[in-house]
Amino acid sequence: MIQEYTKAQKIEKYKRELIHYYILLMAAVLFIFTIIFGFFIHDDIMPWYTAGGLFILIYSYIIVNRKKYSINKLVHVYIILASLYDFYIMLAFWENSVASFVWLLPIPLGAYVFFSRKYVILYSGFVISCILIGFIISKNINFNFPLHSKEDIRITDTLLVLSNVAVIALIIFYKDKIRRVEIEHEIEQKQELKPIISEKTEILDQEIFNKIENFMEEKQLYKDPNFNISKLSAELNINSSYISKAIRQNNFPNFNNYLNTYRINYVKKLMKENDLEKITLMYIYTEAGFSNQSTFNRVFKQIEKITPSEYLNLSVKDVS
Repeated sequence: MIQEYTKAQKIEKYKRELIHYYILLMAAVLFIFTIIFGFFIHDDIMPWYTAGGLFILIYSYIIVNRKKYSINKLVHVYIILASLYDFYIMLAFWENSVASFVWLLPIPLGAYVFFSRKYVILYSGFVISCILIGFIISKNINFNFPLHSKEDIRITDTLLVLSNVAVIALIIFYKDKIRRVEIEHEIEQKQELKPIISEKTEILDQEIFNKIENFMEEKQLYKDPNFNISKLSAELNINSSYISKAIRQNNFPNFNNYLNTYRINYVKKLMKENDLEKITLMYIYTEAGFSNQSTFNRVFKQIEKITPSEYLNLSVKDVS
């Protein structure tokens, strides 16, 4: 739990850093626009508007920073207020240049850093709605905003694009840092869970194997020459891949080896319990589930390391 809390703190730290540098960047941009509109481009309203935005931005950030408000709530409030603030600029410059809506483009990217996918979609829709509403209003209502020269628009558009490139680069940089922390955290969690998952898997495998053992002892379906893992899976209502895994975990190479071991053990049992002068070897191996003698001989030698006849000779000597 300590590690998890540390990772959460690290992500929180990066988010606060992103907000800090974003505010500094936007303050610098608004200051430059205030200077441009105040001294280089004639506009009676815009210098006061950008200066007012700069003052509110810095003053509110100082207050917020002192009280340590929730980051997510702050970002929600900022996105909405910043969009409304930019709405006037967008309308004021619509007749001169539609580039002013570029201010709204980093909003979905910022939402991607701080919120879930749902909010990214919502804020993307919000940005599109703002642009469409601005377009409709500009086409139907004449506000008599001052027209600027092409040279003036070239200056403002260039600054606008550069500042937004800087904002997007800043957001991407911190998103990458946050994602790296999240990936490290996921890897650590997986490493911590590995022993627990492994232990649970072993317990489950053993439970499945115990069910198989009980079923094989009670039903003795290994006597059926056509018995296979698919039939066992259907009988136990357990996926055949789980059955195979449980059998391998108990030192059997595969299901066929496990099944043949049961059959050979049953053959040896019949050999001990019956008089071989009265019953044939064919009766014994077919009773155990082998369909022919060549398969029986091959499997017997594979498991017991000797042939059936050699086994019988040794058994006779032991009895003697």
